[in-house]
Amino acid sequence: MSSKVVLVTGCSAGGIGFELCEAFAQQGCRVYATARKVEKMAGFKHQDIQRLALDVNSDASVHEVISTIIDREGRIDIVVNNAGIAAHGPILEVPFDIVRDAFETNVYSVLRVARAVVPHMAARKQGLLVTIGSISGETPIPWAGIYGASKAAVHSITEILSMECRPFNIDVMLVSPGGIKSHIADNYTTRFTLPENTLYKDYIEGILRRLNTSQDGGLATEVFAERVVAKALLAKPPSYYTLGKSAMTFAFFKWLPRSWVLNALWRRFT
Repeated sequence: MSSKVVLVTGCSAGGIGFELCEAFAQQGCRVYATARKVEKMAGFKHQDIQRLALDVNSDASVHEVISTIIDREGRIDIVVNNAGIAAHGPILEVPFDIVRDAFETNVYSVLRVARAVVPHMAARKQGLLVTIGSISGETPIPWAGIYGASKAAVHSITEILSMECRPFNIDVMLVSPGGIKSHIADNYTTRFTLPENTLYKDYIEGILRRLNTSQDGGLATEVFAERVVAKALLAKPPSYYTLGKSAMTFAFFKWLPRSWVLNALWRRFT
């Protein structure tokens, strides 16, 4: 079979999606990198990576991009739902516009892209859907409640897809990263705010520490991308894969009493 055709969402330079495109291209795949603005994806080492404008929050944009790729290539073998935004702060005080944006981009876009591409994969009885989730979608972390809730929702959607896509021989892979060095925290810092009368003025240091924790000792994006791509290109990709800073710690947390884990995380970030 010729090289695999791969679509990756959320590929702005400096992020996980950008490095995933490089890693897929390094393995000989035909890669389509997407972001809302094409100019945000400048600097690929592999010049044959195709760049397309895609707004994952628009049905029309998603269908247009998928149709464009299928018209050019005849198929899409792998889709990586990577687009996402941060939404940190006390869950009671995160502005509702940020809450809506987080669920629109982190959750609804995964379902939107899957609904658009699965019929094409089902017709061929072949394909792979990859979702980039987060360990905070498995174990709640204070000051990241909205982000964690959005990732918890997308984890559930992805795992259900892994069952419901079996009749069509479509594989589904959930990636649950720990801390990865990327621009997601930097991008959110410009939007982060607390009301003047915040209930949590005594906890600001812990909130900011949580916001930046993935950047302090996080796994390099290029290493993350290489490992994820290696798993995705296996003859039978795993249904679940976790890696990155604190990933193994959070995997161990699943075996401990929930109340103990929540108390430990509260102490860590206060």
